[in-house]
Amino acid sequence: MDKMNISLIELNNQLQALVALVNQQATQIAKQDALIQHYEAQLLYLKRRQFGASSERTDSCQLSIFENLSDSTKSSSSALLSLYSVDNEEISYKRKKRKGKRDEDLSHLPVVRVEYELPEDEQICPSCDADLHNTGKPSIRREIEIIPAQAIVKEHTIHAYTCKNPMCFGVDSATLESTDLDTCDNKILSNKALDSTQGSRTEGSQVVIRANAPKPLIMGSLSSPSLVAHIAYQKYGSGMPLYRIEKGFQYDGVSISRQNMSNWVIKCVQEYFMKFYNAMKAHLLAEDVIHSDGTVVQVLREEGRAAQTKSCQWVYRSSGFSDKKIVIYEYTQTKGQVNPKKFLPGTDEGGCCKSAPFSGYLHCDGDKAYKDLSDSITLVGCWAHARRYFEKIVKPMDEDTRKTSDAAIGLAYINSLFKLERDFDKQSLSYEDRHTARIHQSKPIVDEFFEWITTTSYVTLPQSLLGKALGYALNQRTSLENVLLDGRLELSNNRCERSIKPFVMGRKAWLFSNTPEGAYASSVMYSIIETAKENGLHPYHYVKYLLEVLPSVDSDDIEDFMPWSESIPDWCKVNGGHK
Repeated sequence: MDKMNISLIELNNQLQALVALVNQQATQIAKQDALIQHYEAQLLYLKRRQFGASSERTDSCQLSIFENLSDSTKSSSSALLSLYSVDNEEISYKRKKRKGKRDEDLSHLPVVRVEYELPEDEQICPSCDADLHNTGKPSIRREIEIIPAQAIVKEHTIHAYTCKNPMCFGVDSATLESTDLDTCDNKILSNKALDSTQGSRTEGSQVVIRANAPKPLIMGSLSSPSLVAHIAYQKYGSGMPLYRIEKGFQYDGVSISRQNMSNWVIKCVQEYFMKFYNAMKAHLLAEDVIHSDGTVVQVLREEGRAAQTKSCQWVYRSSGFSDKKIVIYEYTQTKGQVNPKKFLPGTDEGGCCKSAPFSGYLHCDGDKAYKDLSDSITLVGCWAHARRYFEKIVKPMDEDTRKTSDAAIGLAYINSLFKLERDFDKQSLSYEDRHTARIHQSKPIVDEFFEWITTTSYVTLPQSLLGKALGYALNQRTSLENVLLDGRLELSNNRCERSIKPFVMGRKAWLFSNTPEGAYASSVMYSIIETAKENGLHPYHYVKYLLEVLPSVDSDDIEDFMPWSESIPDWCKVNGGHK
């Protein structure tokens, strides 16, 4: 009997051990299954990133994700269901090609007419030898001809004039010393008047007057407004590195080193453009809504830092509803909170106040650099960033997998918000009406989205792709919901990302800046050129115009030269004419 009891106890212990082992293995299998799903999702995402289309445009299949979800999944999403419950109607039609488009495209170009006529001795009918007459209805063939840029040497010959009166003593030395010879229009040159026949006379200055001439852009250099504008436009407007510009000049028989080109741009920024740049910054900080983003830049010769260290290029720009289209780039050595805190209050590197501090809405991503800003600044999150987390999970999936995917639900919620924004755009709503429409139509979807996020996050691994998507949305909830506060706010920060793209594309060509001075100059030139583009100005003509007028303009009187000013000449505008 005792032996039987012992054997039962042993069997019970073995059974419990086996149950514990099975539970342990089941837990391990569940973890491994979750890891496998995580790695499969990562693999699909990386394959799509490597070989798939990079566009964020959502195709018709993904727009109808919510329609394809299971009934149990859709049951808790009434607002989203109502948005996608409309019947789709397929419309097909034929459209004639619009007439007059070619004439419209060529209307702003000058026309050179070349006449082709028969010589008089050939104006004879080959059939009866009678004279031919012009029908007055010639056939016209048009083609576009490109005239390459041409470099010339412009010699400024400044004539000087002296007084013919031999008894003229001119002005005394004290008057000469108080005269700014470099800035006055009529130059009075110092020259001792001596009369060899009568011996030494009272020392004075002979009157010598020079003709008026424009002030040189950079004293002692070959630079001109058109040359520096061309260099700036090629590098900052077209993304061409200086060594290619140097090679292009060599093909045209012009020898200009890249060192000279770089020095000229830096000098012009320091002499003429810095106060102009600060004035544009002051206008931007006076806006109620601005956007911000940042990217990396490499600067080789930063003091106390290795050449491989990454610095930061910030972009701040006005909103789509602003009357003044402004884009400001700012170079900093680090990407920390100190930089937005220094820029937005309108201070310079030394902490001195240069303009009124910004107060209003700041569009940005979830970067920590934007945390803990002034209480007068309200952060507005980017729904496009939130969508990308779900999109990179859903896009690689096949259609059957999407029907049971939680990521597809999240993507459908966000896509519905963007669909509403497109509808608002088609209706050309004012920002007051857009705000009202968002409260009635977008807000219910936003509320449901975060309710779904909160519920789903409890049963999702935080380190999975879906967990990261849910975590980002939850962490940014307040800033994402802030888009509902004002109709001037935008659902995404894509406007600023488009503004930073010219810098990113240029960086692929020129790779790095050599010195901090060059990086600062790049920020200023990108600001002027991109702001000119936003205001419908041709970057080359506008920069050339500024370099022609700013050297002789009071630095405190530059408002008339801002890109949005009505005083800008027509030849600076795109298709606006020619100087």
